[in-house]
Amino acid sequence: MPQGLPRKLRFAFLMQAALASLAIVIGVTLACAVAVRVLIDARLRAEADEYWAAHAAGGAHLAPRTDVTEIYFAAPGTLPPDLPSVLRPLRPGVHQLPGFDRQVLVEERPAGRLYVSMSFAHAKRVLWSGALALMLTAMLALYLVTWMTYRTSRRLVAPVSWLANEVSHWEPDAVDAGRLAPERVPGDVGSEVRQLSGALRDLSERVRAFVQRERDFTRDASHELRTPLTVVRVATDMLLADPGMPAHSHRSLQRIQRAGRDMEAVIDAFLILAREAQIAPQGEEFDVREVVLDEVDRARPLLAGKPVELCVTGDAAPRLHAPPRVLGVMLGNLLSNACVFTESGSIEVAIAEDRITVRDTGIGMSPDILQRVYDPFYRADQFAAGGKGMGLSIVRRLGERFGWPVSLDSLPGQGTTAVVRFA
Repeated sequence: MPQGLPRKLRFAFLMQAALASLAIVIGVTLACAVAVRVLIDARLRAEADEYWAAHAAGGAHLAPRTDVTEIYFAAPGTLPPDLPSVLRPLRPGVHQLPGFDRQVLVEERPAGRLYVSMSFAHAKRVLWSGALALMLTAMLALYLVTWMTYRTSRRLVAPVSWLANEVSHWEPDAVDAGRLAPERVPGDVGSEVRQLSGALRDLSERVRAFVQRERDFTRDASHELRTPLTVVRVATDMLLADPGMPAHSHRSLQRIQRAGRDMEAVIDAFLILAREAQIAPQGEEFDVREVVLDEVDRARPLLAGKPVELCVTGDAAPRLHAPPRVLGVMLGNLLSNACVFTESGSIEVAIAEDRITVRDTGIGMSPDILQRVYDPFYRADQFAAGGKGMGLSIVRRLGERFGWPVSLDSLPGQGTTAVVRFA
């Protein structure tokens, strides 16, 4: 059973018990301290009131002297000769003698000054012992209730934890819905757990069916779409090899052939994106410069009649291991956008060891447009010819799939710079 949820429950209950224990200790300590203070004051004043009452009734009264209580009385303006030196400087009020477990009440009336000194060591021991017993009893009861509640909660979440563990080991192509049957779930299986189990079983069936449909689609699409494109390519090759073919037909056939190659590359890109990320596409080690030069040659016809210079710079010759057509599709879309939106100036493709940079002097983009260029079917210029607004979306998704992040930097009227980095 995964320990995530039980561990969190255990931590929550431990924190609750610790905070409650701290509250009990602080509360009982403060209550006991206040009770001791109140009882001491009450006992001292009761003793003093008793003495004053006896003094008023009989005139002279013998002050008691015991181990617990000592009372001294002084007439106005005098001090008893037997008054301890530690009591002489005390003013009226309640005092605690330093170094002694005794409390002293000094009370002055017209009849004289009264000193009541009492030891409360035994009373304090009794009160603090009772407070400690109360504290331990409360904490023991708290821990017992917390432990029982934790066990009950753990039994309640055990089925959810078990289901989470089973789901975490799912394989998309081998989901066994029978493992999630309610009778196999441990712990207290309530109606909620049964509903969750049933929902997960339905989800597992849908996931398995979805994975199978995806695999059937990619397999069938790969065959059914490539076959007619292969026929088109072979037919155009044969027609182009015919020496009697008119020049205008020759140009049309070349356009058909380029469109067929572009469609094959796009189909490959879509099929790669449609597959699961864990399934690595078949790749090979290739020279990045060769792909760049090939895509630049394909893009040159888009600049026919425009005063735009398209050039390749940089002496680097990086090599990558991936399907070459993936990089071709990414670079082809970036070059196509640069050619469409650049009416004059230059388009530069710079090759470095860790990146390819496509820099143009076209119309550029505003910050608002730059934030949306990766959205599918979004087109900054709705009236521009060619494209359906999917190019940059495909570029970004392919870059994420192969670890080649794409970044765009653009300013209106100053052109756009696109960078494909090789992680």
